[in-house]
Amino acid sequence: MLTEPFMIRALLATLFLAPLCAFLGVFVTARRMAFFSDTVSHAALAGVALGFWFGLANPTWPLIGVSLLVAAAIYWLRENTELLTDTIMALLLSGSVAVGITLLSLLKSRPSDIQGYLFGDVLAIGWSDVWLGTALFAVVGTLLFARLNELSLITAQEELAHVCGVPVRRLNYVFVIVLTLTVAVTIRLLGIILVTSLLVIPPAAARSFSRTLRQQILLSLAIGLVGGLCGIAVSYQLDVPCGPAIVLTCIALFLASILVRRVIRDKNLHHQASA
Repeated sequence: MLTEPFMIRALLATLFLAPLCAFLGVFVTARRMAFFSDTVSHAALAGVALGFWFGLANPTWPLIGVSLLVAAAIYWLRENTELLTDTIMALLLSGSVAVGITLLSLLKSRPSDIQGYLFGDVLAIGWSDVWLGTALFAVVGTLLFARLNELSLITAQEELAHVCGVPVRRLNYVFVIVLTLTVAVTIRLLGIILVTSLLVIPPAAARSFSRTLRQQILLSLAIGLVGGLCGIAVSYQLDVPCGPAIVLTCIALFLASILVRRVIRDKNLHHQASA
């Protein structure tokens, strides 16, 4: 497997993007933003279709641009209308997907790699994606660790963060931009449909063993990394799309965490009863 150039690129991309998604996912789940990331990822279909419409072989930049535009639209509508956030996101999700499908259907020849954008494709990952993922990991990781205390306080008590002088609005916008960029870049690996799973499953599995936010972050990073790398290996061995393989591997780790947690809890109860 390690002699194949495309597998090396896929493993390197996973090495940086899987832990980054798992890290961001801790705050995504704690702040109940899973639907936001789902909206942004599905909106990327319009960016992919737009890139193909203009004849681009690699529509990564239109994909990122449309994702950022939709994220900005969510926040603008939330602040300037009386619509509920869920309503806004559902409206933009369905609208952007409809635009993407319409543009794809109007193309004279349907792109052969559209399925890779939907479900992930290790063959589609190029060195440009690897370098983009590496740069994103370095910049976002440094930024998040530098602002970890402020982000943790905003996540736990946003009103208290205001009182303590934390620039809540600015950090919220930074977090949304970072999350949107990460989702958009990870689409090449996991696909539009499944990319949100890497933001949700590792933190959910880590929560079973975590007593503090920092413990959850570390465990989520480990679970995301193991799930991503093992999923790529499973994808290669079974010749299936890498997106579903990574998701199923992470779900297996999640189920294992629940089982281990239950065994530990039953064992502790047994010891307490014996004492």
